[in-house]
Amino acid sequence: MKLGFIGTGKIAASVITGIYDSNITFSKIIISKRNKLIAQKLKKTFKKIIIAKNNQEIVDNCNWIFLSITPTVGQKIIKDLKFRSNQTIISFISTINLNQLKKDIKVKAQIVRAIPLPPISLKKGPVPICPPNKKVKEFFNKIGTTVEIKNEKSSINFWSTSGMMASFYELLRVMTEWLVKKGVKQSDAQKYITSLFLALSEDAVVNSKKDLKYLVKESQTPKGLNEQGVKELTKAGFYKSLEKTLNSIHKRLNK
Repeated sequence: MKLGFIGTGKIAASVITGIYDSNITFSKIIISKRNKLIAQKLKKTFKKIIIAKNNQEIVDNCNWIFLSITPTVGQKIIKDLKFRSNQTIISFISTINLNQLKKDIKVKAQIVRAIPLPPISLKKGPVPICPPNKKVKEFFNKIGTTVEIKNEKSSINFWSTSGMMASFYELLRVMTEWLVKKGVKQSDAQKYITSLFLALSEDAVVNSKKDLKYLVKESQTPKGLNEQGVKELTKAGFYKSLEKTLNSIHKRLNK
């Protein structure tokens, strides 16, 4: 199997890194040179990677094509590429739906939308796909955890929550910088905060069959620090603002 990546940004690099740390069988990976620094780094790091001269070369020589480009770029270039009906095309593009992809791709190929995130380079994290596809499911299960979604309208909900990744990292950054301002060494502060939230996330996964309200309640003691934290943030509208932002992202994706 020959894999092709049109677009060589953070997500493409993360998926490729995950592939090389898995038991996925392939003969070569052909990537675009759109991001020269990332493309060259991938080529130096991994064997069997070829940097294509242009996007059509990728389409001509691969069985599976991954569209890892921005919506703006996708709208410009996809319609001019000549795909084959026996190809599997996996789109990471957030705001181009299946109907538009089918219209632009023109041939009756297998087209699947997927939402991989950077931790896939560590072979971790969920990968929602729509529509369900056995081969694509098996592929992503080797580098993450596939979540099959039958209804594209429902898949937009997952796209919306994936848009909060940078917000999560910003939360960690703010807490780290707060510790630094209090005199804690930068490296110690960042190690503590990232390790703390890793542990909390792992605990949440272990208890994922329970309602998250259980963890919220169990992590508080009467008049304790965590009770103060959640009450003050609730009063300040922090969580309402979070929900408002999710609704705003969702609305954008529904256009």
